[in-house]
Amino acid sequence: MTRFVTGRPEQSLRPAQFQVAATSFMALFAVVGLALYGLPFYYDYMVRDFGWSRAQVTSGNALSKLIVGPVLGFAAGWIVDRFGPRRLMIAGILMAGTALVGLGSIHSLTGFYLFYLFNAVGNIAGGPLPNQVLLSRWFSAARGRAMGVAYLGIGLGGALVPIISVLLIRQFGWHDALRIIGVLIVVLALPLALVVREAPPETPIAPDSTRDDTHVPIAAVVRTPAFYLLLFGSMCSIAAVGGTTQHLKLYLSLDHHYTQTAAAAVASLTLAASLVGRVGMGWLADRWAKKHVMLLIYLLVAASIPILLVAASQQGILLYAVIFGIGLGGEYMVIPLMAAELFGVRVLGRAMGLILAADGVAEAVAPVLVGRLHDISGSYVSGFSLLIGFAVAGAAAVALLPRHGAPTTQPSLAVAAGQV
Repeated sequence: MTRFVTGRPEQSLRPAQFQVAATSFMALFAVVGLALYGLPFYYDYMVRDFGWSRAQVTSGNALSKLIVGPVLGFAAGWIVDRFGPRRLMIAGILMAGTALVGLGSIHSLTGFYLFYLFNAVGNIAGGPLPNQVLLSRWFSAARGRAMGVAYLGIGLGGALVPIISVLLIRQFGWHDALRIIGVLIVVLALPLALVVREAPPETPIAPDSTRDDTHVPIAAVVRTPAFYLLLFGSMCSIAAVGGTTQHLKLYLSLDHHYTQTAAAAVASLTLAASLVGRVGMGWLADRWAKKHVMLLIYLLVAASIPILLVAASQQGILLYAVIFGIGLGGEYMVIPLMAAELFGVRVLGRAMGLILAADGVAEAVAPVLVGRLHDISGSYVSGFSLLIGFAVAGAAAVALLPRHGAPTTQPSLAVAAGQV
């Protein structure tokens, strides 16, 4: 049977779909892979050069997301649903590039917080949210695979940025290295975003089960228990992931005295393993119940952090990197897939705006809590144990989600839209 996206056979849209996937790949490569995953690689330099504590170097991420997430998360989702993702994506790419150029020039906590704020805005505007909606609009039957391929950009960018950073730091110092990466973000991602089409042309169509009426209100979504289970589960797992990735370089470099090259190798292996996770989990999401794929991803994250905590050898650290990386690869990708299945594509921007705003709070607070616990105790035992608890709680919430679009959810959306 021919599959349709906004009424047109997907086969006729393949050239445009390729451009859309390439645009999302490059935007995620730059805004998330280089900017978001690249910055923690520079924390130990800031600790050494400026005398800041671990709680302080992770608090820039926290403060910026606590401000930006609740304020802009839903607004960004509304903008995407109303006006399309392209303009928001362009603004986000420019903000992310500006953030790294600015962070390469700071010498005070005030400047650090200011440009981390830019980075958070760039991530919301140019990162997962607009790309999830863009891909969901253009792909139906192969949505999971398309999301997985596009999200390879995050893994590839995150795997390359430690290697690039080591080379640039040796040649120019860490300040100029950040500035160069900031310029690279704009050069790589902006051209494709300027020309991408936001949605396939509308034509009279055969029915498509993923389409909801344009005027479905968000209230119909937030009244469902599934929304809060997805919200809580994603917050807990994102907290575990964020707390781990923000502290990995500090843990390896300052606590276990890894060289810069060795620490970069672990970070790169983690993100390289995420490439397998993104493709594999995207493939599974087109074949398995998305709830089961999500649960598998969350259990991988929960199982990997204890290995990092107790690993006494380099082999143990590498085992952590592979397991955590595979889970990380599917982590952010599976949330919009689950949301689209539960709530529909037409409300996806607003639903994900709320979820990503909440996830941003969790991702902001967890690293600071871990840093504070380390500053008090002198070790990561209590902090990493907290992250394990978050990961397990997230998996438990996902286990309670309905397997498919909730029977009580879709009728409520239809009623709210005046369809029944």
